[in-house]
Amino acid sequence: MVTGQYVDPRSAKKPFKDYAEEWRARQPHRPSTAKAVAQHLRCYVYPTWEKRALGAIKPGDVQGWVTGLTTTHGLAASTARTVFNTVNAVFRAAVRDRMVPENPCSDAKLSPVPRKRVVPLSVDYVRELAAAISPRYRGLVLLGAATGLRPGELFGLQLRHVDLLHAAVTVEQQIQQAAKHGVYVGPPKTARSYRTVPLPKMAVRALKTHLQGFPVSEPGGWLFTAPEGGPVVYAHFMDGAWRPACQKAGIPKGTGPHALRHHYASLLIKNGESVQTISEQLGHTNAAMTLNIYTHLWPDSEERTRAAVDRAYGADNDADQGDIPTAEAAQRRRSRWPELAVLRTPCGSLGRPTHSAAGQTAFW
Repeated sequence: MVTGQYVDPRSAKKPFKDYAEEWRARQPHRPSTAKAVAQHLRCYVYPTWEKRALGAIKPGDVQGWVTGLTTTHGLAASTARTVFNTVNAVFRAAVRDRMVPENPCSDAKLSPVPRKRVVPLSVDYVRELAAAISPRYRGLVLLGAATGLRPGELFGLQLRHVDLLHAAVTVEQQIQQAAKHGVYVGPPKTARSYRTVPLPKMAVRALKTHLQGFPVSEPGGWLFTAPEGGPVVYAHFMDGAWRPACQKAGIPKGTGPHALRHHYASLLIKNGESVQTISEQLGHTNAAMTLNIYTHLWPDSEERTRAAVDRAYGADNDADQGDIPTAEAAQRRRSRWPELAVLRTPCGSLGRPTHSAAGQTAFW
C-alpha cells in the first residue's frame, strides 16, 4: 500500500463483460474499429468469459481460449491474433486501473501468421479491369493504379483535392463504411497518410475524361459517387462494380481494390525508386513497413548481392585462379602495386607506406 502496488481483491471480482463494456465506451475508436471490437467481444470472448470475474481468468485460461480460436472456431491465425489483441487491451487497462495485479495475456503463445507475398496486378490486368468496370469507376481504377491511394482515400477525394494544372492529388481524408451500409468521413489512416501524390499523364487524362462524363459542380463535391448519388459505399462498390469487373477481366477471385496500391508500388520498385520515396508516396508509417511488404519485389536482389561480392573478390582479373584468393594471387598483387605492400620489421607489420610531398615515408 505504501508503494502504490496494492490491488483491492474486491476489484478483481467484477465480471469481465461489465469491465470490458466500460473500457470499450472509453476508447476513441473510429466507427469501423469500434464495430470490429464489439464484434470480437460479442462473438468470441463473451460466450466464454461473460460472467467470469476478472481476477479468476488465469494465464492458462487465456492460452486455452486463444488456441481454441483457431482449432475450435476455425479462425485464421491473423484473425485470432486480432481478437486476442482486443482482450489483451482490456486486461492492460484493468492492470492500469488497479482492477487486477497482473495481465494474464502477457505470456500467451499465438499461432504464427503465414507470411503472404504480394502478387501485384500486371499493367494488362489493370487495363482490362478499367475497360470492364462501369464507366463511373473507370477513372477510380486508373487513378488508384497511378497513385497507390487506399480505397477509402480514393472514395474520399473531392474536387478540391485534385490539381490538374500542377498534376497532383492531396490526401487529407478517407471514407469508411459504418454500420448498416452507411459511411462516414474521417482522417487518413495515420499521420504519415496526409500527403500530396504526383499525377502521371495517364492519371490526368483519366480524370479529365471522368469529369467530362461525371461533372462535379463545386469544390466540395465528391469526385467518385454512387449510382444513386453521394459518396461510394465500399460494400455496394464491391458487389455492384468491382467483383463483376474482375470476373470479366479474368482477375483471380478474391482480388480487392487494394491490389491497385500494390500495382503502383511494384511500378516504383521496378523503376528504381528508393524505399524512402515509395514509403512517402504510399503514406506508410515508416520505410520498414514498406520493406516488410514489398522486399521480395526488388528485382534480382539475390543476383545483385552475389555480384557485389564477386566484384570485390574478382576485380583483380586473376582468371587463372578464379575468385579464390591464394598466396600466388596475393603475391602478384603486391608485385603489381608495390606501394601497397606491408613493410615487415623485426617488430612485425608497421603498416603500409605513404609518401609525402617532401619525400618522407609515413605509415598508417
